[in-house]
Amino acid sequence: MPAPHPRETAAPARSGATVADAEALAMPPAPKGEPAGERGGWRRSGAGRSSTATVDGLQGAPPGPPAGRTPGRRTSKLLRRPARIPAPLLCVLAMFTVQTGIALSKPLFGPLGVGGTVFLRIGFAAAVLLAVTRPRLRGRSPRDLRAAGLLGLASAGMTLLFAGAIDRLPMGTAATIEFLGPLAVALVFARRAAHLLWAALAGGGVVLLTLFAGAGGGHGSGGGSSLDPVGLAYAFGAAACYGIYILFTDKVGAAFQGFQGLAVSMTVGAVVLAPFGIGQAWHGLTAPGASPALLLLAVAGVSLLLPVIPYALEMTALRRMPQRVFSVLVSLEPAVSALVGLVLLHQLLGWPQLAGIGCVVAASVGATLSGRR
Repeated sequence: MPAPHPRETAAPARSGATVADAEALAMPPAPKGEPAGERGGWRRSGAGRSSTATVDGLQGAPPGPPAGRTPGRRTSKLLRRPARIPAPLLCVLAMFTVQTGIALSKPLFGPLGVGGTVFLRIGFAAAVLLAVTRPRLRGRSPRDLRAAGLLGLASAGMTLLFAGAIDRLPMGTAATIEFLGPLAVALVFARRAAHLLWAALAGGGVVLLTLFAGAGGGHGSGGGSSLDPVGLAYAFGAAACYGIYILFTDKVGAAFQGFQGLAVSMTVGAVVLAPFGIGQAWHGLTAPGASPALLLLAVAGVSLLLPVIPYALEMTALRRMPQRVFSVLVSLEPAVSALVGLVLLHQLLGWPQLAGIGCVVAASVGATLSGRR
């Protein structure tokens, strides 16, 4: 939003998290700080801090250059340009960028395989982030390193399973089911009766998506056939990984500065994905008639669409808009996914499936708006 990605919410990672913290999960992503995972998990500022969005510890302001360095004139111009764009539009652009990256990944599944494509995409993004952030592991506690490793493991599972889902299901259907992971985490920790309504509404949306697929959904571009059960299993597995991922993103975001946690977790994810994808990737790159340079260039381009560019857009938007508004906007992501799938992949959804997506989006918005009342 994936996701993804290509983008996750911060979650209560401490066992003693308060109910207020749990309700702040309302819907992904509800960020208050630094991206900490493959699809952009964000850490919250700790208790007692201002609720203003923070980036690299600076409230309400972009992180400054390292000591002894000053940004060049060209860099300054690039940083000023996004400030002229309305913050809500930046959020929408980020969502469309993520979903476009997901859609453009699908044609690579043929030559490189699902596992090979995911492995190369995550590996390329991890290499870029490692080169840019140069995270320092010396002096880190085993607890911090373990959290980063578990976050990378969850991210790898989420990414691989979601790719398997969109290989067999329409994008809108897969994205909506995956979106249930963060919503489930929010509702599990919530203790208000109103949240039962949002849970029921989301459940009804899933029923419409899965049981009434014959009204217009189907394999690939739709067409009246039932949904692939293996694809559904992948989508629900991705949702479970998404929920687990959220529970670790807060710890990693709090332990690592800036994008360092993201770089470490994505590196772990690439290592975890290697057994599933390196063989497929090698076979695709060395197949007779294959063009390795073009394939790698395509993977590199998709890697920029998810996660690099969306993170930059979201970080800029978060400095200029309230967290809840951001969360409500991102709740529209399943609908954006369905639209991108229609335009780029010609995936048609029936009215029951569109209604199901609408139910999940409404549940997301409702949980977000009622989460802190």
